[in-house]
Amino acid sequence: MREAVGVIGGLGPAATAYFMERVIDFTQADCDQAHINMMIFNHCTIGDRTAYISGASSEDPLPLMIEDARDMAALGCRFIVIPCNTAHYFYEDIQAAVEIPVVNIVRETLRYASCEAKAPLCIGIMATDGTIMTESYQKAAEESGCSWVTCDPAMQKKLMDMIYQGVKAGQPVALADFEEIANHLRQKGANCLVLGCTELSVLKRDLALPDEDVIDSIDVLALETVRRSGKPMTAAALRVKGVKCR
Repeated sequence: MREAVGVIGGLGPAATAYFMERVIDFTQADCDQAHINMMIFNHCTIGDRTAYISGASSEDPLPLMIEDARDMAALGCRFIVIPCNTAHYFYEDIQAAVEIPVVNIVRETLRYASCEAKAPLCIGIMATDGTIMTESYQKAAEESGCSWVTCDPAMQKKLMDMIYQGVKAGQPVALADFEEIANHLRQKGANCLVLGCTELSVLKRDLALPDEDVIDSIDVLALETVRRSGKPMTAAALRVKGVKCR
């Protein structure tokens, strides 16, 4: 499918489906043919990224992600997106394996977060253990001139339970549990909460979370997909934090 966007998905499946939904939401189109062509590989059997990074699993996700990226490049995709923050630990190797661009969800999320900041930005990072361990967001924040805070161990465990026993397992999550973690990060100094796990983006939709101080990495990736595809954006897209700076 020439001129399509390649999507390495299934990491997890609900986040991939929500990413596609947001691309559609953000694309101004009056017919099917005005939407963006996407080649989505919902590759659910790729090994768990956090388990590999933490040493809990020896199943390296990288070879399959490289294989998927090369297949998409060979089939004529314009660029590749990966709706999984933790997978970006492998970003440099994936990008080096193909000649087409691979969008970096972490860097773009920080770009969107920082460009509208009215005061010194301190991001509260809500992400998997794997993403926290690799310091993907911490490094991107420092490159953007932002400070950052992460959860204390007990709150980080609660956040991981929310992601793995909640969203990934198809189980409900209580709004009060999310707010407890969010307020914990605010009390540590965060004035912007980054949903640095795409399962948390799904949770934001399901709980109808307010977005005054939240930036959603799935929304950012969807916006970048529309922008790089050269399509006009909807009013909903133009309301997302940071979009007017891009």
